Parts: sequence; C-alpha cells; structure tokens
Amino acid sequence: MIQPMDTALDPEHCYPALLARDARFDGVWFVAVRTTGVYCRPICRVRPPKRENCSFFPTAALAEAAHFRPCLKCRPELAPLARRWSAMDATDVLAREAARWLDECAPESASLPALSAHLGVSERHVRRVFTAVHGVGPLQYLQTRRLLLAKHLLTDTLMPVSEVALAAGFGSLRRFNAAFVEHYQLNPSALRRHGVNSAAPPVPDTTELRLDLRPPLLGRALLQFLAARAVPGVERVDVEAMTVLRSVRLSRPNAEDLLGWVQVRLPPDEAERPQLRVRLSASLWPAIATLMPRLRRWLDLDADPAAIAAALRKEFGDAATGLRLPGTLDRFELAVRAVLGQQVTVAAARTLATRLIARFGEPLPEDLRAPDGVTHAFPPPQRLAAATVDDLASLGLPGRRAQALILLAQQWPTLAFAQGRGEVASAIAELTELPGLGPWTAHYMLMRGWSWPDAFPPADVVLKQCMEHRANRPLKPTEVAAAAQAFAPYRSYAVLQLWREAAQAASLRSAEGASGRDTGHKVTYTVQRTGKSTVKGKVQHAPQVATRRTTDQKRRDRSTPHPPGAAS
Repeated sequence: MIQPMDTALDPEHCYPALLARDARFDGVWFVAVRTTGVYCRPICRVRPPKRENCSFFPTAALAEAAHFRPCLKCRPELAPLARRWSAMDATDVLAREAARWLDECAPESASLPALSAHLGVSERHVRRVFTAVHGVGPLQYLQTRRLLLAKHLLTDTLMPVSEVALAAGFGSLRRFNAAFVEHYQLNPSALRRHGVNSAAPPVPDTTELRLDLRPPLLGRALLQFLAARAVPGVERVDVEAMTVLRSVRLSRPNAEDLLGWVQVRLPPDEAERPQLRVRLSASLWPAIATLMPRLRRWLDLDADPAAIAAALRKEFGDAATGLRLPGTLDRFELAVRAVLGQQVTVAAARTLATRLIARFGEPLPEDLRAPDGVTHAFPPPQRLAAATVDDLASLGLPGRRAQALILLAQQWPTLAFAQGRGEVASAIAELTELPGLGPWTAHYMLMRGWSWPDAFPPADVVLKQCMEHRANRPLKPTEVAAAAQAFAPYRSYAVLQLWREAAQAASLRSAEGASGRDTGHKVTYTVQRTGKSTVKGKVQHAPQVATRRTTDQKRRDRSTPHPPGAAS
C-alpha cells in the first residue's frame, strides 16, 4: 500500500534553522509566510517572520499549491534539490524517475500520457504514486518547474520574454503571461525590471545563469578529476581559473540534435555562500529546460554535504567534506569512456578518446565554436554503431574492446541505463549481459551516469589496496565489501576520496622521484590479470595480495579495475 507523503514538517525543528539561516536545509524545505503570501528558502536574508506566521513545506510545488508565490530576494528557483535516493522501494524509484523525466524532457514532449508511456504504467498509477511521494500531482509539479525556470531566466538573462516562454515549456506567450500572473500576481515584464541584469549590455550569442548549492564545495577537487579526463577539442578545464568549458550535444525527439558549448565558473573552496556562474551558447537556449537539471547533476549541485560528511567522517575526518560526485552531460560519452579506460591508465584512456574524437567526432560549426579550442562534439551512438572493428582497431583498441564498443552503441537506444529508467540492480544486470562490460564498468557507469551515491565498484584494485592499508592486513574481496558498508549510503563518495588519496600519493611519489628524495616505504599498485606494475613509488606500506581469477571470470569481465586515479 502506498503511504501518502508526510508534508507536516515539525516547526519546532524548522524555525530555529530558519533563524540561523542554516544552509544545510536549503532546498530541503521552504518557509511560507501567511502575512505576505510569499515562500522563501531557509537562507533568505530578509528579516525572519514571526513563528505564528510561518508554514513549512518540503517542496516548492507544495508551497505553490497552497497559493504562495516565490520570494524575489532569495529566489527559490535557485535552491538545490532534495535528492532522495532509494534503490529498494519501487514506489520511490518510480516517483523519482517520473520527476527526473519531467525535469529533463523536452518541454514540447512533457505530458501525462508521454510520462506514463515512458514509465510503462497507467496514467492513474503515475498520478497516485507521484502524489504519494511528492505531495502534488505530476502536472502541478511540471507547472511549478516551468514557472520557476521562467523566473530564473527572466531574472538572470536578457532573453526576450517570448523566448523565455518557449524555453520554459509554454506553448505561447499569452499562455505564459496568464499562468505567471495567476500564480505570482506579477507580470513577467515587471519581474524583468527586478532582474540583476536589466541594465547590463547584452553579450552576443551567449547567456549567463547563476546556480546555487549547499556549502561547502571542494570545487578544486572536482575540477582536478575532470581535468585528468578532459579530451582536447571537447573539454577544457582550467583548475587555477576554476572553470570548465565543454561542447554539448542535446538530442531532441523528432528533431535534429542541438550542438553548442557551456562554461561553468566555480567559486573558491573557501566561499561561505558558493555560487556557480554558467555561460552557454545561444544555440542551446531552446533546450535550456533540459540542460539545467543536467548541469546540476553533472557537478553534483544537489548533494547534501552534511549527510555525506557524517557518513565518511569516522574514516576520513573532514578531508572529504564538500566532495562532489562528478556526473556527465552525456551518458553515451561516459559509457564509451568507461570502456576505453579498461586495463589502461587515465593518460592512455584519454589518448584513445582523443583519437576517437579525431576520427568520429562532429566538428562544431564555426559560429558555435567556443574559445580555448573546444571545436568538436562527442559522436552520437548511431555514428559508432556504424563503425567497423577495423575502424576502431586503427585507433589502438584491441579487437574485443572494439567489438564491445560497437555493440554498446547498437544496443544503446534500448538500454535502461541510457534512458535513466528502472532500478540500479536491473540496470547493472542488463549492462553486464553485454560482452566486454563487467561489474566494475557497470558500477562505474551508474555511479557517474545516474549519480548513484552508493556505488562501490567490485574488485577495484586501488580500493582494495587502500582498504587493506587502513586495516593493516590483507583482505578478501568479501571483507573489502563488508568494510565498505560503513560508508553506506554514500559509498560513491568514499570511492572518490580513496581514489583521490591514491592519486595524491602517486603525485607525491613523482615529485619525490624528480627531486631524488626518499621519504617512505615502497608500495606497488598492480593491474589485475596482467600482473604488470603500473605505479611504483615510496609511500606508506600497503599490503599486496595476489589475485586469482578463473578463466570464466576473465572472459566475463573485461572491465579491469584501474590503477590510482585511472577511472575514465
């Protein structure tokens, strides 16, 4: 039986957090003020309302369903989402999947019949499950998302109001104006006059947006991860300038793909109220409703740092506080990169990806080319599906891995992973049925492609050695998995921190080798099945345990775990 959502937040807990402007609750709930008819984020800088005038709602959609309108000061449309992951409850999985689809689908495609067809259940069941989990029906949720996106664009950009209406999913300017006035008691043009950019000169062919998140943010660590994997021509990361620039391909139903670029500037790690600034090419404006949630997932802007830190603090102290799980803007690109990265280092995987782009990438039109050398978009699945084994082998790929890539591209439209649909266990099982994709690759793909916070790639050599170092003894695979349970439900963040520590150790060894210093004990990281040492140096001792695999296991899993920092 589906239990209705508990919308009655405890005011005795919420009101003190409101007085403290506690950023941990930003996006977790909203406060509505009965005397003004406005709802705010808990971090709003206006004078706090009296306790007796406050109502608390877990979502913006619920606040608007109660006829409150968003604050113009704290801007609820910028609040990070309250990401609730459940891999067990089928109701939560279905409702989460429905909300994600409504967030990311093309505005012209968003409807209850299309949603029920995507989920494979009846419209009645969709309404019942969605309302039980989110507190409002899917159409009310969609209307709120569209209005808040329009408010975001009106405030931050100089896009014409007519283009804002279409980008937010309203079929006409008249319909948009009517909905905006009805819900917010404010004309869109009047709101535009409140916008921070209303007096700024327009920047040709670009628009800039602000994105908020819950602090703290280890932005430098996030950019270092992306920089190590950036493919020239597709992505450029400047860690010192705290920017990442990359090409974007957005697929649309019954229309040509949109190509363009996006640039994100991250705040310094020490910023108390971190905000990101996003610039994107004008070619992507029509799909901004689809792109915005993908940007948030790519950079993990909806993470809950306090909850993650609580799960990891016993093992890592505060070193992992603010760590973000790098996602992707293109699941197919991530899947291909995961296969290219099997059994090789990060540098070698990036070399293979660079060759792939040179051979199969799509050049951006001259008017869409971004500064700093971003000139190509990653190839779509159909382009690699039409490739031959010889085509890919000429790039330096082994024959079996080339076959695996081609089959992955051919099967792509039917895969649950590609559609972001279903439960984690089912998606992993489906991926591992494909030749050349084993459990490690499947876990890694879901960890980044689905922003799955509780992944722990099995048989990862570096993770095993790091865990053995902490235990100060050899560990069986079952013992490693059992020890990792201490990090649940945020094992993905523990994986990132362990990889990060291993990469830092490798960098330290490299620096020591260059200077001729000897400051520690020897450790060797090995790649499973080949037995070849990939990283040698001098750090604190980690036990080394020989691994044995059966012939069937070797044939089954071609996705060999990587040496330090080598996950592609």
